[in-house]
Amino acid sequence: MDETTTRAQQGIGSAAKGPQDENFPVASWLIPRQMRPHVLAFYAFARAADDIADDPRLDAEEKRARLNAFARAVGAGTEDDDGAEVIVEVDTGPAEAFADSLAATDIGVEHADDLLAAFQRDAVKNRYRDWGELMSYCRLSAVPCARHILDLHGESDDMARVAADALATALQVINHIQDCGDDYRNLDRVYIPLEWLEHAGAGVGDLDAGAITPGLRRVLDRMLDGVDWLLVVAEPLPHRTGNLGLALEAAVTLEIARRLSALLRGRDPLAERVALSRAGYAAAAARGVGRGLWRRIRPPRA
Repeated sequence: MDETTTRAQQGIGSAAKGPQDENFPVASWLIPRQMRPHVLAFYAFARAADDIADDPRLDAEEKRARLNAFARAVGAGTEDDDGAEVIVEVDTGPAEAFADSLAATDIGVEHADDLLAAFQRDAVKNRYRDWGELMSYCRLSAVPCARHILDLHGESDDMARVAADALATALQVINHIQDCGDDYRNLDRVYIPLEWLEHAGAGVGDLDAGAITPGLRRVLDRMLDGVDWLLVVAEPLPHRTGNLGLALEAAVTLEIARRLSALLRGRDPLAERVALSRAGYAAAAARGVGRGLWRRIRPPRA
């Protein structure tokens, strides 16, 4: 086991949430073995920074200071110096491990830079006016994840990058819908477009109810319409990806996203955690692999 692997696993162990808790596969057996430690290093860095931004015990100033420490450790350019700097002690191990990974793979720091900019935004911004503003946030919080994985595998096809951006964004919005109640109650943070809530006769207070209101249901369905459109854009990803393992992991992730979108249309994320069961996840993985292999054999006509 190399140093990057060890440090990445240590970073994951210190976070509240791990790869097994995500909606999508992280460093699965489908991708090349030599890439997995670097995917884990990226994941541990992103998860640890996200946990800082989402910690309800920290005020905005301390969150910014901790994220600045991560930026310095990884060598990113994004450092929020607005306001007085708070002196904090923070474990920058995940950022240091990711810096090691970047050096080993000769990949630039721009994706880390964008991610940290998203988390700095989370520290101070709690509302999103419209869908366009939410998509702007996702370009910082979701797209860098897709782009970094493609860069790790040497994928440079423009259509693959557009498709990967759309898939990552769809997953981000799905996660916002799954967590909409907890985000509001624990962090007073709302990723649901305020204009859509107003148009539906709903408000942010609906997120504190024990069950979804009719107005909020209409808004979440409208967000899921956006998710489904993004998944159409993402559809070419498996057959535009050169690496077979990465293509199959993309196909699995697409199938999981489709099923989660359908589940969220029929269930109430305020009353329960809407997620795939183990059997449902396994079925999605099997179908995704099957579809991915078929697409490699019979790619769609241009």
